[in-house]
Amino acid sequence: MTRRHRSYLLNSTLLVGVALVASPALAQTAPATQETQQQTDDPNTPPPAAEGQDIVVTGTLIRNPNLVSSSPVNVVSENELTLRNVNNVEQILRELPGSVPGIGSAVNNGTGGFSTVNLRNLGSQRNLVLLDGDRIVPAQSGGSVDLNNIPTALIQRLDVLTGGASTSYGADAVSGVVNFITKKNFSGMEASASQQITEKGDANYFRADLTVGANFDDGRGNAVLSLGYQEADPLYQGARDISVYGIDSGSGVASGSSRTSVPTTLTFNRAQAALAGVPTSGNLQVNPAGTGLVAFYNGFNFNPYNIFQTPYKRYNFFGQANYEINDNLEVYTRGLFSKNTVQQIIAPSGVFGENLTIPGNNPYLPSGIRDQLCLANGIALGATCNTNTAIPLGAVYRRSVELGPRVSTYTTTVFDYKAGLRLRFSDHVKLDVSGAYGESDLNQSQTGYVLRSRVQQALNATNTTTCNNTANGCVPVNLFGAAGSISSDQANFLSGQSSIAVHTALSQAKAVLNGDFGTTSPFANEPIAFAAGGEYRKYSYSRVPDAYALSPGELGGAGGAVLPFSGSYDVREAFGELIAPLVADKPFFHSLTLEAGVRYSDYKVQATNSPKFSATTYKVGGSFEPVEEIKFRGNYQRAVRAPNIGELFSPVATGLDNLSPGLDPCVGALPLTSANLALACRNQGAPASSIGSISEPISGQPNVTGGGNPDIRPEIAKTYTVGVVIQPRGVVPGLSVAVDYFNIKIENAIAFATPADILSACFGSSPASITAAQAASSACTSIRRNSADGSLSGSSASVAGLPQPLTNRGRLRTDGIDLNANYKRTLGEIGLDVGFQGTWTNHNYFRASETSYDRDCVGYFSTSCASIQPAFAWNQRTSLSFGPGTLSLLWRHIGAVKYEALAPDAALRQVTTPLFSGVVTGPTPLAGGTYNFNRIGAYNYLDLSAQVEVNDHLTFTFGVRNMLNKKAPLVGSTAGSTSFNSGNTYPSTYDVLGRLFNVSGKLRF
Repeated sequence: MTRRHRSYLLNSTLLVGVALVASPALAQTAPATQETQQQTDDPNTPPPAAEGQDIVVTGTLIRNPNLVSSSPVNVVSENELTLRNVNNVEQILRELPGSVPGIGSAVNNGTGGFSTVNLRNLGSQRNLVLLDGDRIVPAQSGGSVDLNNIPTALIQRLDVLTGGASTSYGADAVSGVVNFITKKNFSGMEASASQQITEKGDANYFRADLTVGANFDDGRGNAVLSLGYQEADPLYQGARDISVYGIDSGSGVASGSSRTSVPTTLTFNRAQAALAGVPTSGNLQVNPAGTGLVAFYNGFNFNPYNIFQTPYKRYNFFGQANYEINDNLEVYTRGLFSKNTVQQIIAPSGVFGENLTIPGNNPYLPSGIRDQLCLANGIALGATCNTNTAIPLGAVYRRSVELGPRVSTYTTTVFDYKAGLRLRFSDHVKLDVSGAYGESDLNQSQTGYVLRSRVQQALNATNTTTCNNTANGCVPVNLFGAAGSISSDQANFLSGQSSIAVHTALSQAKAVLNGDFGTTSPFANEPIAFAAGGEYRKYSYSRVPDAYALSPGELGGAGGAVLPFSGSYDVREAFGELIAPLVADKPFFHSLTLEAGVRYSDYKVQATNSPKFSATTYKVGGSFEPVEEIKFRGNYQRAVRAPNIGELFSPVATGLDNLSPGLDPCVGALPLTSANLALACRNQGAPASSIGSISEPISGQPNVTGGGNPDIRPEIAKTYTVGVVIQPRGVVPGLSVAVDYFNIKIENAIAFATPADILSACFGSSPASITAAQAASSACTSIRRNSADGSLSGSSASVAGLPQPLTNRGRLRTDGIDLNANYKRTLGEIGLDVGFQGTWTNHNYFRASETSYDRDCVGYFSTSCASIQPAFAWNQRTSLSFGPGTLSLLWRHIGAVKYEALAPDAALRQVTTPLFSGVVTGPTPLAGGTYNFNRIGAYNYLDLSAQVEVNDHLTFTFGVRNMLNKKAPLVGSTAGSTSFNSGNTYPSTYDVLGRLFNVSGKLRF
């Protein structure tokens, strides 16, 4: 399908919608009431449906309003979204107790231009995002859907099923599904606008939506069109006390946590330093006065350039229509279009461990430094040194602050269209046939980056005006002065703009036969219901970088080359489900219902010599009500997740990962105490002269090398839930309590090892006692270090760092208990509504292979645990309604967590850096305080909302988020992964904005 045809289809859909809604409105949409808040009495009970109308029940393909699935589903209502003044659905999903923050608005370095959800902390690639029970086009090679594209204004509710759902929805639904249910048969007009801002007057966020809909032809048809706009301002980390300076999590020093300083830092090994007549510290900084090299370096404070709230702009359109041609045939359509712009802003680019050379007679090279360089490299002083055309500078580090910050602008355009028909064969059988096609085009523009090739070209100069190679208008560069020594002409020559184009597409066709057998069990009232059918999906992906992004190390600080690749696969599936009411309204058997399902999936990978593979998933479950007030339920599923395009096709490349200080045994003086440890470091490429002075990776980010693997196969998950729902109507009217135990085990998990595990596989738990055989093993020699200084940092073109191959050898296990409770009561003219959603997570184990450490990240944080997952988390809302007004208080609880100190690698860290819990020093507002970086206590946030229905047409909602202005915890910037540990805290988990005010208004006709 060409872009012209896609544009025509979209425009046709929207034009039809506009024409239809131009008819007079026949009814108004009732305002949201407090009764719809949180969830219904039974978390699986769908909202009321019109007679004969099918409804979407998350967790099953059977659409019978009188039957429910045995899987527990957490329901978030439209009014809950309104009370929270949600601008993006990612914001509420990351705060649900059964999930942890994924990529979202608080993630700066590593955003990728999209937002994701991470259920049960098993990875965004293991849960599925649906719109009215259907898939929509993903945003990236991993298959995750960008939550920025969900039409917030039309959401009636969102259902979150945390547990296997592959039988109903296919692969990817291992940890669960998030199903956004849109309003059906909307009639009228609804306009809304909201604004939020902090008490400091920053982090502004504006949103506006307009929805119009109408019934036509005596109610046989309906059409709706929704338009939306959002815009968010950036919040820089320098605007909050906690993040004015980057703080090293190991030492507590607040002078900066990166040696890429200004002026330039050069790395000499110990032997070279001795020859040059300078101290043998290994990190030598150019003296801006030109008198020589000094044996220290100033850390670069990158925090003020980074942001806590990413700037964001979105335009979205959503239209849907349905029409009953006759009593037995209905046609329907849906079109979605969205354009999002997200910016990632990080500290200036520069030269990050590149091995460069310079002529001895370069005009910007001070004579004192020149002589020391010549001595260090065995070049005779005098004429030989002065005229040498290539004096090695060693590993060079220099932030090019003169270029300003690095800015990645992600512009995503998404189109997704669906059309189908529903056939009614009888009162008992219906057929739904549909087809859908969607595309996502993401263009990433990178500016503010230093080009490595041009730095070397600009150093090769013998005067201040002309380079030896004049190509591209070369301007000689002064790399040896203080900040500002690089002039605007030099900066313009050194900088370049790069772009990366990403295209994804999803084609779908599905047929579902839905109904019942028309007969019942002798002891039940409802007939046995079924759903059966087939589904076809084809995913495709391509990534096209330009020449700058393609070249390893060319973009200073970009983290490695972005290689082109493309791939696709399709899947053909057949499925069936049953829900069988066996007993109803009998003594001690108020109801007994069983359900079962099976799905067979056949995958064909579109690649040379790639074999096909298949997978079968099934489920069995049921519910039992001895009396009306209590229901027991359980569900077992064998779920699968097929490898996604990125896991199959992404090329092997070198990038960056995270490693806490002290976890690399080759760093510091420890190798001087063990000959075998020193041997292991040398076997990994560290020069002998660097032993004893090897530095930590830059900013705690070592080089890692990995990519896709076409030989990986689907991972298998066994999941089950067992629970009880109590509704003591006769004793405590209005109370419902649901308790469910969940257990998920994933075998043959597609995974790669963490940096800590890779090092542990080589060095073991006691690096000083490593044997010569261990030092020569492949686990050690596969690690490749910088040949200049022995570190795990440096140019991605020459330093492979830690190997991270993708395999099917991983294993994940998690279990815990969900508790949901609601209580509603009317006290005179005052309505009381109390809701509770809580999760206790017992364990969440991960290991990359049979020999890896079986790491449990529940209640811990470290570079090996990405997003924080506390053992206890809950949301509790209390609402009072009186007349047209509602006052509501939301209590969000995040349990205590501590630094991962039980793992072998973490124990090593505690020995290596005993000052991990120390006094923060430096010119920062936090100076003088004592902070325990090993622990984050329990956090409690209170959000107050007030809603007033002025009349039948107008509603205002006012809110204060983080009402008590609780400050985020301080743990430094190297305690966790870059995406989630930023600005010395975890901004996706804890509130860094501070007290936030919001107001919204909704006008209905």
